[in-house]
Amino acid sequence: MERSSGDGGGDNRKKKEEDEEEVELSVERIFESKEVPPWRSQLTVRALAVSFVLGVLFTFIVMKLNLTTGIIPTLNVSAGLLGFFFVKTWTKFLEKSGLLDQPFTRQENTVIQTCVVASSGIAFSGGFGSYLFGMSEVIAKQSTEANDAQNIKNPRLGWMIAFLFIVSFLGLFSVVPLRKIMIIDFKLIYPSGTATAHLINSFHTPQGAKLAKKQVRALGKFFSFSFLWGFFQWFFTAGDSCGFVNFPTFGLKAYQNRNELVVFFNVHNWLNSLCETWFSYSRLLIFFRFLFIPIKNRFYFDFSATYVGVGMICPHLINISLLVGGILSWGIMWPLIQDKKGHWYPADLSASSLNGFQGYSVTALPCSKSMDLSSACVLFIGIAMILGDGLYNFAKVLGQTLFGLYRKLSTKDPRSVLPIGTCSPTPNSSISYDDQRRTQLFLEDEIPTCFAVVGYVGIAIISSATLPHIFPPLKWYYIVVIYLCAPTLAFCNAYGCGLTDWSLAPTYGTLATFTIGAWAGSSHGGVLAGLAACGVMLNIVSTASDLMQDFKTGYMTMASPRSMFVSQVIGTAMGCVISPCVFWLFVKAFHDLGVPGSAYPGPYAAVARNMSILGVEGFSALPRHCLTLCYVFFIGAVVINAIRDAVGKDVAKYIPIPMAMAIPFYLGSYFTIDMCLGSLILFIWGKIDKAKADAYGPAVASGLICGEGIWTLPSSIMALAGVQPPICMKFLARKTNTKVDAFLGS
Repeated sequence: MERSSGDGGGDNRKKKEEDEEEVELSVERIFESKEVPPWRSQLTVRALAVSFVLGVLFTFIVMKLNLTTGIIPTLNVSAGLLGFFFVKTWTKFLEKSGLLDQPFTRQENTVIQTCVVASSGIAFSGGFGSYLFGMSEVIAKQSTEANDAQNIKNPRLGWMIAFLFIVSFLGLFSVVPLRKIMIIDFKLIYPSGTATAHLINSFHTPQGAKLAKKQVRALGKFFSFSFLWGFFQWFFTAGDSCGFVNFPTFGLKAYQNRNELVVFFNVHNWLNSLCETWFSYSRLLIFFRFLFIPIKNRFYFDFSATYVGVGMICPHLINISLLVGGILSWGIMWPLIQDKKGHWYPADLSASSLNGFQGYSVTALPCSKSMDLSSACVLFIGIAMILGDGLYNFAKVLGQTLFGLYRKLSTKDPRSVLPIGTCSPTPNSSISYDDQRRTQLFLEDEIPTCFAVVGYVGIAIISSATLPHIFPPLKWYYIVVIYLCAPTLAFCNAYGCGLTDWSLAPTYGTLATFTIGAWAGSSHGGVLAGLAACGVMLNIVSTASDLMQDFKTGYMTMASPRSMFVSQVIGTAMGCVISPCVFWLFVKAFHDLGVPGSAYPGPYAAVARNMSILGVEGFSALPRHCLTLCYVFFIGAVVINAIRDAVGKDVAKYIPIPMAMAIPFYLGSYFTIDMCLGSLILFIWGKIDKAKADAYGPAVASGLICGEGIWTLPSSIMALAGVQPPICMKFLARKTNTKVDAFLGS
């Protein structure tokens, strides 16, 4: 009895300690004394004004990344941080003047973040760097296939805005009835949404506000540095191949032609000659080529603060995967394929033909007079890797979704039945205090299911009637089929994003491209129809996952689902106007936009168009052995993903990601060095002071990205005004420089 009594006392003490620990860790107990404002009060004029300003800023950043690397980092944290800074400054000023009538709350902060991300997200889902730009004559001229009038639609401000308003809102209605399933029943993580919520919650505590001020100060410093660095570099870009972006970091031979990295020049030449004599193209030669990598051009560090900042935000594994992909493509595959000229494909074919080298390298660009082909923008091998990775993850997420649904529906526990709509939760004593408060509010401000269904059907009818007038090859029945399939795919994408934080929207868009393009056929504008179908599908599944991510943030900050939805709608409407205007500014300011080798080559536009051509014309357009290589790399991507899932997270973090490896196949290796440098900076910083690196790393990265990104605005305005840089800085070999001096002296 005494022992029993002692154990009982120990249990009571343990329970008391756990309760005290829960009180300490409970976020909502900290905010218990603060009243949650009604959903209409969370949508303030100042919040929408700040959202508009930040939406323009972030659209320039996303647009620049769209038209260069195509890698868009998660900007939720940056939006939350800058939103806090702007409104906090605003409210402090009003407070001192006695005009403040409403304090700044975390719910209002969440509304700003939601609106900004929705607005700038249109710059990605709108296809200005992919399918929409891929319709243009500029991109069509880079291929000899399907460049007739019925497969071309040049960008115009009017139809772009109309198209986005027609297709961008459908995804918002498609997943609204499932918000309770995703957030409360499945308890999906949505890592970016959760991280943003933690950040916003911390900002509005006394300690978090102090840290936020320091983070904003760090962001401001590196924003200024990045902006001024972009301004400084502009002075030296008066002509082609001028400026710091062409600095031959590893020597001129690594930067130009097909020569080797400086460190391995002589050794590689000897081994290459030896192996070609004794082993031809044996496995040993490939092994030597891997060790002593022959790099063609664009292997250099281009001093881009933006890519360094993106590298600091992206996980280390992504950056390493990019570098591995650059080595695999530019160091091994391209030299082997070009050496097969005259064997695998005719030597006299145009560089732009899919039946020649362009079948392996979809966009080839002239770089020097000594080369008929140089830096490749897109390889079908890279596309095969993207498809392999995307379809594997699609199948995995779909399998997990169906299995989860089966378990939920087949269990005998009534609490596990999937509730759609407004069912109240079953009381559960094990639910934490935070979850109880959040769930109660999340279900009180419901969005009626009938409203979502009517909205979806209504917009679908309008779209089916109007889109064929914008894109004649896209028939109304194609659109109806897309809209019948879209809710299921939107659910899968939102579910997968909740598990992994990885949106597969481009993969779903590609499936639509292949399906509708093949259905329309090559003689009926199938390429244009496939690209337009990609836009319709991508917008639906992308905005659906974005909305669910924001619902998670709103759930954890106790922002009303209604204010979240309205904020998302307003932000989307802003983006439908801002993004086309920003893109139009790029088109007018940079006359070589989309041209390979230019400052803004738009590589994903060429990818999208050539994938549409492939979907319409089939594999017959590809040259000899290209399809075999595509099969090998497709299967390789699937196998690598399967191994990553099989070995567990501890080992998988050392295995490259195929999707990231594929990107340098058509962009080059230069930006991978920038991003790896950013990753290295963060890694060393974490070793020196992990606490500061974790606290200030995202702010420093955001400053580097935002500064150079916003520099695009004044540089575009100066280009439109005819203001040209005064200096051209080029890097020449000593012998070339001697010849130039002699010529100028004469």
